[in-house]
Amino acid sequence: MENEQTETAIGRNGVRELLRSGKDIDKIFVAKGAAGAVISEIKAEARKRSIVVTEVSSSRLDELAGGSNHQGIIALVSQVDYADIDDIFSLAEERNEKPFIVICDEISDPHNLGAVIRCAEGAGCHGVIIPKRRAVGVSGVVAKASAGAVAHLPIVKVVNLARCVDSLKKRGIWVFSAEAGGKSCYDSDLDLPCAVIMGSEGRGVSKLLRDKSDFTVSIPMYGKVNSFNVSTAAAVILCEAAKQRHAKQ
Repeated sequence: MENEQTETAIGRNGVRELLRSGKDIDKIFVAKGAAGAVISEIKAEARKRSIVVTEVSSSRLDELAGGSNHQGIIALVSQVDYADIDDIFSLAEERNEKPFIVICDEISDPHNLGAVIRCAEGAGCHGVIIPKRRAVGVSGVVAKASAGAVAHLPIVKVVNLARCVDSLKKRGIWVFSAEAGGKSCYDSDLDLPCAVIMGSEGRGVSKLLRDKSDFTVSIPMYGKVNSFNVSTAAAVILCEAAKQRHAKQ
């Protein structure tokens, strides 16, 4: 639950002052039907800074505020300074390694995102890319679930994942979608400059991103269930990639 005071600004004046401070804001939640001069001012400034403003129910704001008077608005404060794509490539070059990237396609649960980031850092990835919209950002809950991994690798937030994938491919990155029906990850060559797309909890990797991918990789399942949780799947695939990439060392 994202309701700790250290990661939210609650109330109209609190959110307005946070915007004025210039700090990185992940998302602003506004109660449906909320109006007034301050709300309009906040929305206008958020648009200028490309901050996502989402209308939610008052009950959702009550939950986020943890009992505080939210006045119809709450902002979630980023727990990291987001990086640029170039930072990922620079880290790979610094380590003298082929770029190894994770793309999170609209993961909405903060614990899942934190766990994926933790897996990515532990497997030696050079960065994680997340979308600006329809997904959770790096809140305090995500940072805690990552066991501190958010501090050790670049986290990049982009407006459009499809355009980002196109850009990565132009820079020599091979793109893998982690989806059912693909080639076993154990039989796939992951020792490449690559990006692995991990899909959302409900629908997996979007069709648009699957179509843009060079390969689809899957995890063989031997029990009754047909898939793993996204963070578990990330651990399996990223560790297999790490094994392949470091085998010759």
